[in-house]
Amino acid sequence: MNWTLSVLVENKPGVLTRVTSLISRRGFNIESLAVGTTEDPTRSRITLVVDTDADSIEQITKQLHKLVDVYKITNLTEEDSIDRELVLFKVNAVPERRHEIIEVADVFRASIVDFGRTSLTIEATGTAEKMAALDDLLRSYGIKEIVRTGKISLSRGSHD
Repeated sequence: MNWTLSVLVENKPGVLTRVTSLISRRGFNIESLAVGTTEDPTRSRITLVVDTDADSIEQITKQLHKLVDVYKITNLTEEDSIDRELVLFKVNAVPERRHEIIEVADVFRASIVDFGRTSLTIEATGTAEKMAALDDLLRSYGIKEIVRTGKISLSRGSHD
C-alpha cells in the first residue's frame, strides 16, 4: 500500500538527506518525493510516498520523530487531503494532428506551454489518476519526453 507522509522539517542543508537515508537504509523505496519551503522560511515540507505495510510505516514514522530537525509528521493517507502532481509531456505533433492533441489537453484542463515544429509540450496538474489517464491518451500520438513532480499533498481545512 502507498502511504503519503508530510514531514515538516528545519530548512537547512542535510535534512533531506537524513530523512531519505533513514527510509532507504530500512530497505523501503520512496515512490514520490517533493520538497519546498513553507510559509515560514525556516521550515520545509517534505511530502513523500512510500510503498509498505501499516507496521512498517509506523516504524518509519517513529524513527523520523527521533531526528532532531523534524518538527511534525502527518500521515495524509489517513486524513482528508488534497493531492496534486505536475507533469510536462512533450508529444509528437505533426501539423495535421495538432488540433486533436490540443482538444485532449483542453479536456484535461492542461495548457500548451511550447509549440515546436514537430512537437507540443503540455503542462498538466491533477491527481495521479488524472495524470495517468492523460498519459494513456497522449501515448497514441507518441510521447517524446515526460517529466513529473512528486506528489504534493495538504490536509483539507476545517468545514466548521
